[in-house]
Amino acid sequence: MRAVERDLRPAFADRYRILTARSGGEALEIIGELVARATPVALIVADQRMPEMTGTEFLRAASALVPHAKRVLLTAYADTQVAIDAINEIKLDLYLMKPWDPPEELLIPPLEGLLADWQATAVVPYDGIRVAGTLWSPQSHDVKEFLARNRIPYRWLDIEDDPAARALVEQLGAIGPLPVVLYPDGEIANSPSPRSIADKLEIQTEAASDTYDLVIIGGGPAGLAAAVNGAAEGMRTVLVEKTATGGQAGTSSRIENYLGFPAGISGAELAERATIQAKRLGAEILLTREVASVRPGDTYRYVELDDGTELAARTVLIASGVSVKELKAPGIAELTGAGVYYGAALTEAAFYVDRPVIIVGGANSAGQAAMLFARYASVVHLVARAATLEQGMSQYLVDQIGATAAIDVRARSEVTAAHGDEQLDAVSLKSLDREEIEVLPAAAMAIFIGARPRTDFVSDVVERSGAGFIKTGLDLVRGGRRPPDWPLKRDPLPLETSVPGIFAAGDVRYGAQERLPRYQPRSLRTAHNPTSRITPVAHTT
Repeated sequence: MRAVERDLRPAFADRYRILTARSGGEALEIIGELVARATPVALIVADQRMPEMTGTEFLRAASALVPHAKRVLLTAYADTQVAIDAINEIKLDLYLMKPWDPPEELLIPPLEGLLADWQATAVVPYDGIRVAGTLWSPQSHDVKEFLARNRIPYRWLDIEDDPAARALVEQLGAIGPLPVVLYPDGEIANSPSPRSIADKLEIQTEAASDTYDLVIIGGGPAGLAAAVNGAAEGMRTVLVEKTATGGQAGTSSRIENYLGFPAGISGAELAERATIQAKRLGAEILLTREVASVRPGDTYRYVELDDGTELAARTVLIASGVSVKELKAPGIAELTGAGVYYGAALTEAAFYVDRPVIIVGGANSAGQAAMLFARYASVVHLVARAATLEQGMSQYLVDQIGATAAIDVRARSEVTAAHGDEQLDAVSLKSLDREEIEVLPAAAMAIFIGARPRTDFVSDVVERSGAGFIKTGLDLVRGGRRPPDWPLKRDPLPLETSVPGIFAAGDVRYGAQERLPRYQPRSLRTAHNPTSRITPVAHTT
């Protein structure tokens, strides 16, 4: 081993990293670590006679890990037939008889030729995060969704459709709960939680302080706008978000009625720009954190996080947004994440090339999803209860859908069941006019059937509507009377809740239109301190 290393280093060390191992088992461990780090292996030189296993046995095992590496076997005269058999059995590239003196003539030139061949066909390795799993695994979908919504690049390895991906996972000994996440530094994680992924990637999940001027709950458009404006005014601002910045708008494949983007912009790109802007101005953004409760105080309002951490704030803005309502039909719950998705499922669209897809809903989000899936699917059935799409969708989307041959609009229809064992196979569709039921083949179904506000954590704190939306401003004043227990000698400010110093903005607010977000900053003065800094926030109209 020392002799081989001594002869190779002068010729190749300036271009390649040369590693040695004292046995076949140790060498396989080293190769496994290189594969986990996505480090390409160009050439393997093995002695036929070494501890634990023969060179042929070692090269056979190594080929499964690095099939494109060139393979060389060092043999004695007595091993000549073994080497010849290895050429046929394991596609050996070269065997060399010992000794190879002088190496400048008998060792280096043939290896140079093999390395030249390898470089001519070598594929530049992907050195980012890799996620190995199955398309129909809900846990795999959740990890992909978290990475995609947070704009973290990754490569998907389907161990069902890609034998090389499955062999890689098996060789690394990573078979276990799916998905398997392979980090660039070689660490392997089975079915990691969003929090553990965020911690690994050094995404901020902990607040830098326990006291702020402004705490924002929710990272959708309204929350991001508030973070930008609050930080711009020099306020100590922190935004707490459970999943990813951008909210519902962040899942839109294309937004075309937002001011300043005549060619349209994706929700993810819009969210990314706003997030960068807020951070540049000094706002903190905590991801994978959920707010457990909010309680008012005399000077501060207190926001308790899911781990018991408490943040004190002079002003709290609730912009927690809404979640898509669940579709109540047989088979839906069992197949959620395995072909049935709530939301646009942007991470899944490209996997349904030439397959039938169903989109359920009649508003803009459903229309945008239909346009996205139409790029890949054989047909997209857009299912809506309304008689026409114009009743709930912007005209520009209605026109685009009408001009897209791959989209089949099923008006006055509803889904009554989802079918499939481990993955979605078909959907039962009922006509509301004819009471007929049709079974449509479907590889995926994305659901957009209304919104439910995320306000349970303040159910006993601020006044809400019967549907759970937070009432603000003049909606709290009835017959000229202010809310019960209102302590101030003025009416609530436009976005102020029934508790002074706690505000609500965006889709979570009672009376807000569920439409494309258009930011309209307004200045709010916290009434408990008339001399305090004006707190800019935004709402969604």
